[in-house]
Order: sequence, then C-alpha cells, then structure tokens
Amino acid sequence: MRRPQLIVVDDAEAASAVAVARVLALLAAKPQAVLGLATGETMRPVHRRLVEAHRRGAVSFARARSFNLDEYIGLRPGHPASFASFMRRTLFDAVDFAAGTTHLPDGGDPSAYEAAIKAAGGIDLQLLGIGGNGHIGFNEPGSDFASRTRVVRLAEATRAANAPAFAPDPVPGQAVTMGIGTILEARAIVLIATGGAKAQAVAAALGPATTPDCPASALRLHPAAVIVADRAAAAGIS
Repeated sequence: MRRPQLIVVDDAEAASAVAVARVLALLAAKPQAVLGLATGETMRPVHRRLVEAHRRGAVSFARARSFNLDEYIGLRPGHPASFASFMRRTLFDAVDFAAGTTHLPDGGDPSAYEAAIKAAGGIDLQLLGIGGNGHIGFNEPGSDFASRTRVVRLAEATRAANAPAFAPDPVPGQAVTMGIGTILEARAIVLIATGGAKAQAVAAALGPATTPDCPASALRLHPAAVIVADRAAAAGIS
C-alpha cells in the first residue's frame, strides 16, 4: 500500500499554485476533462488562480465538465452559504463552463449523481480539502471506504468549523456527499491542506494506519493521490 505523494510548500498561496498547475496541465492535454471540485476556504485561492488563468487566456473550461463533492441539505435555493452559491461566486460565473456542465449532488437522488459521473466517463482529477477531523468531502470519521454518494449527518466539529458562514443561523445537520469509494475512482487526486489546524489530520492521513477514523487515510489506497501541504499543515508529519 503506497503512501500518497507529499509536496510541502511555504504557504497557502504556494499550495494553490501547485494544484492549479495540475488543473491547467490536464485541461491543456484533455480539454474535455472531467473535474472533481471542492469548496471551502482552502479552495478560494485555487478558484481565484483558475479565474486569473482564464482571464489571461491560459485555460478554457468550455469543453470541460465538473462534479462537486458535496452540498448541504435543507438550504433554500440561492442561500449564500450553500456550496452552489460559493461555486458561482468564486468560479463558475467567472469562467466559460458551458451551460449544464457543472454539477452538485442532490440529496433527493444521490444515485443519479453516481450515474451522471459514470456517464461522463468518470472524474479525471479530483480536488480535495481536509477537515480537522480528517474528513474528505463530508465523509466523517467512521465512513466506509467503499461508500458512494449519500446523505450523511455532519459531525459537531464540522458544523462548528463551518459556523462562521451561517452566523447567526445554525449550520444544517445533514449534507449530501460523494462517498469515499466514489472519490477513489478518480484517475488522479490532489488534496490541499493549509494551516496548523489541519496538521493532526494530515499526520493521520499519512501515518501507518489506514483507518475509517481518518477518512483521508483512504488516499493510501489510490495509485495517484498527492497531498499538497503548507509548512503549518505538514508540521505534525514524522
């Protein structure tokens, strides 16, 4: 069982640059590539760099397709804290994806999301962040490594971490997420980890044990997974 490739960089900006370079290289080689996208603060500089690259003519998304990892359950359409809104603000409305080619999972019919990914030919490159408890997507500790897209209950630690986006309202208790099994079917995976709050999770993901206690440790099962960590996030690695 291989350990994911680890790339340690100085800071969050450098980490985003590594991830974006891989996206640009993929789209240059395969303009019709299928991207697995993620949300959250870790992805803001990634999306900003992708937008900048598009504006200077370095990349086009016109033939690409995308599938996002997850979405909250129970938010009204257009809620500013929804991942759909986040993606529109930070990426989709600023680049040239064709209409109908960007997708987020629907909690009402998770199996349809699996079918859509399969019909698209599978995900070529999956971008991931990591939670402080080691979650990837919204696959919380204890998630089965064979899990598929499904509705999950969010851990209280995850809800607390995401609370600033919802204040003063409560964070939803459920979300729909790609499963770990779904994520591991991507042809390539790049996980970005930044900040000292992620150090323990990164150390567990790269530690000796592959365990559902740290969902990100499942990346050890993937032949082409890369973890890009800034020095703060890599501080706990032995």
